[in-house]
Amino acid sequence: MTVSLQVVNQADLTPEVEANRKADYPVHSLFLNRWSSRAFEEKEVTNETLYTILEAARWAPSSSNLQPWRFVVAQTEEQKQKFQSFIKPNNQLWTEHAPVLLLILSNKFRQDGEPSGAHAFDAGAAWASLAFQAHLLGLATRAVGGYERDKAREVLQIPAEYELHAVIALGYRGARETLAEDFQQRELPNGRRSLSESIIEGSF
Repeated sequence: MTVSLQVVNQADLTPEVEANRKADYPVHSLFLNRWSSRAFEEKEVTNETLYTILEAARWAPSSSNLQPWRFVVAQTEEQKQKFQSFIKPNNQLWTEHAPVLLLILSNKFRQDGEPSGAHAFDAGAAWASLAFQAHLLGLATRAVGGYERDKAREVLQIPAEYELHAVIALGYRGARETLAEDFQQRELPNGRRSLSESIIEGSF
C-alpha cells in the first residue's frame, strides 16, 4: 500500500492558520489546521459522528494496553445542564452552545490494584486522537480546565479511583461574531514556540 505524505504548503492551510502558524518542519497539514475554537454552530452532532470520534480515541496507545480513559458524554439538555453546574462561569458563556460536552477521566490503578504511573499520559493520547479525528470530520474541539472537579465528581457520581482531567466541548465551528467581544479577539489559531526550545539534547 502506498501512503501519500501530505506536507505543509500554502494550499494545504486555511487562511486563518496560514496567517498565524508556521511549521519549522514539513509536518502534515492536519497538525496545523486543527485548533481549539470556542464558537460552535447550533447543529446536531449525530451519534454516528460522535462515536466515530470516540472510536479514534479507543485506538490510542496506552501502557500495557490498559486503556485507562473513560468519557462521560453529555448530549441532552439535561445532561449538559449538569455539566454547566460545575463549569466555571467564564467558560459557561461559550460551552453552553456546544452540542456535545465530554469529561475525560482515567483509572488511576492497574488491574492488580497497583497505582498506574501512566494513566494521565495515556488519557492525553486519547484526547489527541479524539481531537484530530473530530477535525478530520469537520468538527472543532476545545479542552476546558476551568471547572470545579470536586463538584463534577459529586454531580456525575464518579468513583474515587478515577482522576478527572478536562471537559471537552465538541461541535461544528461557528462564527466568531457569536462570541462575547473578549472571546472574539482570541478566536484565532495560536502559535507554538520553536521546536528547538522543546528539545534537550542528551541531558539538561
